[in-house]
Amino acid sequence: MMMSPEGVPVNAVFGFTKMLMKLMDDLQPSHVLVIFDAGRVTFRNDIYPEYKQNRTDPPDELVPQFSLVRDATEAMSLPVTELPGFEADDLIASYAKMAHESGTDCLIVSSDKDLMQLVRQGVTMLDPMKQRRISDAEVVEKFGVLPNRVVDVQSLAGDSTDNVPGVPGIGIKTAAELINQFGDLDSLLAGAETIKQPKRRENLVNFAEQARISRELVRLDQNVPVTEAWESFAVKSPDPNVLLPFLKEQKFRSLVSTM
Repeated sequence: MMMSPEGVPVNAVFGFTKMLMKLMDDLQPSHVLVIFDAGRVTFRNDIYPEYKQNRTDPPDELVPQFSLVRDATEAMSLPVTELPGFEADDLIASYAKMAHESGTDCLIVSSDKDLMQLVRQGVTMLDPMKQRRISDAEVVEKFGVLPNRVVDVQSLAGDSTDNVPGVPGIGIKTAAELINQFGDLDSLLAGAETIKQPKRRENLVNFAEQARISRELVRLDQNVPVTEAWESFAVKSPDPNVLLPFLKEQKFRSLVSTM
């Protein structure tokens, strides 16, 4: 395990910093924004108190690294934002919408499947772990539907990771088949009585409201009241008088050598 001179684990900080430096070098973006979660409680907990309540606390070695990850981002002269009451994904959705509406291409760097609902013309994703671009074809491969119907599929299938209930007995594949057949979640629930499979029909009728609640949990808020326009995040070259001391302080010698 990598440790700082103060005895703090820094494996995650090193990996994050290395990845971020490589991304900036490879992508050469005109604007960039790094977005973090402000806390575990959001507006979704008001809708469904059990949302994400199944999650355990992060490992002890990760906790002290959270602030260092933010320090690393700021040391690279990259803007950082978060907003209490909202998830990072909601801010990503809002800024992606702003960029899209201005006619600017937006690349979301994340492996989070929940962000696939945002993919559209001019808005794509990059999985930094697999170095894989994600557009319509990759979303269809994952969810069986185009990005604009991902929320409907997730509303039915639920998500055990986030404690989103969905409809019992319906997984991603079945949900995709149903949404492709009926068009969207509301049309499916309205026509649930016409479904031939008895158990599937029964669950869709009995758990219709649960599916609607799940939709509110998985649908990202694209209208978060952010205070800064995306245009304000123009890329600035990192100040070596700030970045180098940070890298040296953490003993990231291999990163120092790239400067």
